[in-house]
Amino acid sequence: MVAMASDIDVWKFAKANDYIIVTNDEDFINLLSMHGFPSKVVLLKTGNQRNKYLADLLIEKKNKISTMYQNLSYGLIEVY
Repeated sequence: MVAMASDIDVWKFAKANDYIIVTNDEDFINLLSMHGFPSKVVLLKTGNQRNKYLADLLIEKKNKISTMYQNLSYGLIEVY
């Protein structure tokens, strides 16, 4: 049986490894509010979609995601 990581474990791992969290779980907005950034979050507002659709969407939004990653004044973007 594989143990599931909690949201805070994912948050800490992303922060320790300088990763961006890509999720559709709005609980990460609360973590962002409580802990600040890093970690940074890309919140998918797409509903359930196929992986190919999401990959294409993230590639399309690459410049916005990169700008958010480098910016020190915000840590969240919503992708539609």
